[in-house]
Amino acid sequence: MKLQRISNDVAMLTFLGFSNCYLVREQDGFTLIDTSTSGNAKQILQAAKDCGGEIKRILLTHAHSDHMGSLDALHDLLGRVDVAISEREAPLLHKDFSLRSDEPQTPLKGFLFPGAKTRPTHTLTEGELFGSLRCIYTPGHTPGQMSFLDERDSTLFSGDALVSLGGTLQVCTVTPWWFPLPKLFTWNKLLANASARKLITASPRLILNGHGPAIPDGSRALAEAVKRAGKSRST
Repeated sequence: MKLQRISNDVAMLTFLGFSNCYLVREQDGFTLIDTSTSGNAKQILQAAKDCGGEIKRILLTHAHSDHMGSLDALHDLLGRVDVAISEREAPLLHKDFSLRSDEPQTPLKGFLFPGAKTRPTHTLTEGELFGSLRCIYTPGHTPGQMSFLDERDSTLFSGDALVSLGGTLQVCTVTPWWFPLPKLFTWNKLLANASARKLITASPRLILNGHGPAIPDGSRALAEAVKRAGKSRST
């Protein structure tokens, strides 16, 4: 695990060189955004201790295995802890792959959603404020993915709506040839591109993604990423 302190309020934890989760400091302790792959619970708890706090809540961007893999183990170790995920994504956390009538009827790849025994204590809705984080519904990579904007400093946590592998911000529908998984595992590319365009209105200063390094000058980088996605024939 690599621990990088992004600011006084945010630490980035990177596992296997590509999978990020984040400790976001609130008044009562840390919100953990995503839990990375399985087997990392004890390292995540140690990272929180090293950063001078305890994890009080777990916030999931979506239910893919590389974002919720250590959820159950963390829940068992922490005991009473709040767990939040979008209202639409919550069924996917428990392997209900039913599509809603108003959604594209693109079949879901069930093997990407291993499920969890942990039940969310809270389901999130568009525009809700969860601690310091504004919830932004960004479907496409999955039906119910959410991104989160820290309103204290305009840091955007995009989950897999965006990726920055190689250090260049991209929409998840446009990924490097050497790491195609975010694109291959995106449920609906049209919705994913629309969600990236929607994030422009958040005017992010800094963008932190599920995969890749932090992206400063976020608004400019996001506008360029959206432009590239619009030009890509593969989306």
